[in-house]
Amino acid sequence: MEEKKDLKVLVVGGGGREHAIVKAIKGSGRLQKLVCAPGNGGMGSDCEVEASVSADDVDAVFNYAVNNGFNFVIVGPEAPLSMGLADRLRAAGVAVYGPGKDGAVLEASKAYSKSFMKKYSIPTAQGMSFTDFSEAKKYIEEAPFDVVIKASGLAAGKGVVIPSDRAEAVAAARDMLEGGAFGKSGSEIVVEEKMLGEEASIMLMVCGNDYVMLPASQDHKRVGEGDKGPNTGGMGAYAPAAVATAQVLEDVRKNIVEPVLKGLQSEGIDYRGTLYVGIMITDAGAKVVEFNVRFGDPECQVLMPLIESDALELMYDIALGKLDTSKVKIGGGYAAVVVMCAEGYPGKYRKGMKIELPKDCDIPQNSWIVHAGTKLVDGNISVSGGRVLGLVGKDSTLSGALAKAYALAGKVDFDGAHFRRDIGHRQLAREK
Repeated sequence: MEEKKDLKVLVVGGGGREHAIVKAIKGSGRLQKLVCAPGNGGMGSDCEVEASVSADDVDAVFNYAVNNGFNFVIVGPEAPLSMGLADRLRAAGVAVYGPGKDGAVLEASKAYSKSFMKKYSIPTAQGMSFTDFSEAKKYIEEAPFDVVIKASGLAAGKGVVIPSDRAEAVAAARDMLEGGAFGKSGSEIVVEEKMLGEEASIMLMVCGNDYVMLPASQDHKRVGEGDKGPNTGGMGAYAPAAVATAQVLEDVRKNIVEPVLKGLQSEGIDYRGTLYVGIMITDAGAKVVEFNVRFGDPECQVLMPLIESDALELMYDIALGKLDTSKVKIGGGYAAVVVMCAEGYPGKYRKGMKIELPKDCDIPQNSWIVHAGTKLVDGNISVSGGRVLGLVGKDSTLSGALAKAYALAGKVDFDGAHFRRDIGHRQLAREK
């Protein structure tokens, strides 16, 4: 019997994460219509694009979704979730993949998430929240450990300073609390212990009590090879990450995931969407670095190709509160993404350069180009953001997946393009 094409889907956002989601769901038998708002310059071949609707304009997104009869909305970025977009759509009878405002506060306020973890005994770094600089300074100077300074509010993944000494930590706290370094997002800060270990990203697709744990992934935040230079939104990622061993994942399930879901229930939060748990694998076990309430970017680009089930149906079931985990199939093998950036990124970067892209017929099987900071101008795709493209490869081995991603990078060109050539270096070294 032919499946009913009954879902008119709006994907909210315009980055690499949203393009990866679009690619994952566009082949679903349930799909009747697929639009991304605002989308980007390269999404047009995979879905319709509504560039006039900004993801951060909750009124515009709500009106567009309701007035055009969409019955399912997938919210990509954190900002509209923290502004209550999911709540408004659900109240209007539209199914939504993404938590309500009460769940989104786990990312929107690091101060709240620290107090939540303390309340429910979830392992994380020691630390305190501050709105007063002199109190923060005193804590930094007297803390019996090295510290990290975090803007409490949303800062597009860039609100964390890892200082080299106490003076730099004090300066970072002053910049945020008195210098307006992150605007309102830095009007409250979290000062916490610097944890030692290796990081991994654990993405959960959560439906109340039930969840699917996707393969562990590892992002590469620093702009330069060997993890040198300033932090970025992410220069590449791969999955599965072997540093998250079976023992680590069991620790994460028992001591982090289950207490978090019980805590959400105790707070009366009906969580439906992605919960991203950033962990540090320390000598004392896995500890939470941060929570995000959406897929990581670029981690999403390597996780979507590993979901063998119908990804649209999976997200829709979660939105309806009826996830059946026994139906979910995660494939084997590896996926890797290399992020190609504009000249100057992560600082002030150049825009407007024309991008030379291979024809679809020249893109090998199990390789994908994911658009992020691109714009369509007079029929040409040009650079409009710092992180421009994600080059994705999938293979039975990590080295094979990376080889496909880098081969694709060799087929793309724009003036000033740069990318890291050592994605997956830790795992490749371990394999050797």
